[in-house]
Amino acid sequence: MRILITGAAGFLGSHLCERMLNEGHEVIGMDNFITGNPDNLAHLAGNQNFTFVRHDVANFIFVPGGKVDAVMHFASPASPNPLSPYGYTNLPIQTMKAGALGTHNTLGVAKANNARFLLASTSEIYGDPLEHPQKETYWGHVDPIGVRSVYDEAKRFAEALTMAYHRFHGVNTRIVRIFNTYGPGMRLDDGRVVPNLLQQALRGEPLTVYGDGSQTRSFCYVDDLVEGIYRLLLSDEHMPVNIGNPAEISILEFANVINRLTKNTAGIDRKADLRLGDDPQRRRPDITRAKSILNWEPTISLEEGISHSIPYFRSKMGLE
Repeated sequence: MRILITGAAGFLGSHLCERMLNEGHEVIGMDNFITGNPDNLAHLAGNQNFTFVRHDVANFIFVPGGKVDAVMHFASPASPNPLSPYGYTNLPIQTMKAGALGTHNTLGVAKANNARFLLASTSEIYGDPLEHPQKETYWGHVDPIGVRSVYDEAKRFAEALTMAYHRFHGVNTRIVRIFNTYGPGMRLDDGRVVPNLLQQALRGEPLTVYGDGSQTRSFCYVDDLVEGIYRLLLSDEHMPVNIGNPAEISILEFANVINRLTKNTAGIDRKADLRLGDDPQRRRPDITRAKSILNWEPTISLEEGISHSIPYFRSKMGLE
């Protein structure tokens, strides 16, 4: 296939570019570098099956070279951390545009090319869930005007628009709801928990845990996630599918795992809870549909995934 991937220089987008190229597809990567990192694509520069286009998906999209067979829309700021320059609370308008105008424009490309379309949605559409674990049938518990809403509502709108194009125009669409993912390719200054704690551990510092650390997340290694996304792209499933790791762990337990794997003896530094008020307390995917429809479930354990990630972070920090 000839595939357009937006957000190609981002953490997930760059892994998808690499996977699609490895599968023998031709890839057109698109990014405006607001949050994407050019370093993530540097190793693809000489690949004859890869073309990069610097462009903001909020504007009309022209794809060079003719017809495309698939469009994968992954362009959006994704970090909730207000202290990060790449956090979506610091890029609120760009985030809304990527979810609304960007989805409209990429759906237009898919419609014009009679191509299959895959939307990168998020577990954030469930908000601070009252159902646990979260099934795709759960409508969510969200604050439509809170500081996090620029991301949550952009993705909820994107899902609605994707289904509208499927139902009204017959576009061959798919929606993946992505849960917490980590691995090589994350920005050091991303602001999310994995890069924050790994950097502290590798510097030999105590790991900062906010509040009592009882808030939970379910961390999926990026290779597992990409496998699930690829299977969804090749499937005929139009309704949303959760892709994530159902192994739930508290942030305090997670910090202890990182200290152990990095041999950091500095311990834990408890601080007052500075999380945003609508930050979900618990998050865990129900992946029953992914198992039955895609025959997919994660295979890489948390300890294995963190061990795979440590060399990347050490290198980026100049420690080796």
